[in-house]
Amino acid sequence: PPKNWGDVNVFGNLDPTGEYVVSTRVRCGRSMEGYPFNPCLTEEQYKEMEQKVSSTLSGLEGELKGTFYPLTGMSKEVQQKLIDDHFLFKEGDRFLQAANACRFWPTGRGIYHNDNKTFLVWCNEEDHLRIISMQMGGDLGEVYRRLVTAVNDIEKRIPFSHNDRLGFLTFCPTNLG
Repeated sequence: PPKNWGDVNVFGNLDPTGEYVVSTRVRCGRSMEGYPFNPCLTEEQYKEMEQKVSSTLSGLEGELKGTFYPLTGMSKEVQQKLIDDHFLFKEGDRFLQAANACRFWPTGRGIYHNDNKTFLVWCNEEDHLRIISMQMGGDLGEVYRRLVTAVNDIEKRIPFSHNDRLGFLTFCPTNLG
């Protein structure tokens, strides 16, 4: 199916008084066109993809502007900061390991987050890209608009794998579409 985000202005704040919703998160997975899924990547492809993702994300502006942290060579201080912020992903679980999706760990993996810590991208965790928008409170409209803006901006610079019948292709079939 063709890409269709719907009307991004339909969503609003689900909890304007802040009584019920602690935080809101919307995410999607994307695969980079021209690269196989995670278990079939070579070490060189992991490195090449991380470089493309890092340089692309460093060009983001406005509220999406932030920092890319490669997992390879990460200092203990940065690692602890990302753990404290609940941003750091760990080597895959037993299912990803059984699927051979953790090869060459941590080569080619990284995390990007904006300065406000409301937008993240995981590089080569399960899918090539896991794009996440989140913030405290229930403003689904703001969270969703941020995600759509970010995905569209990234897609201008990195083409995503897409199938006319299945939509955007991802390693995990639950994230197709």
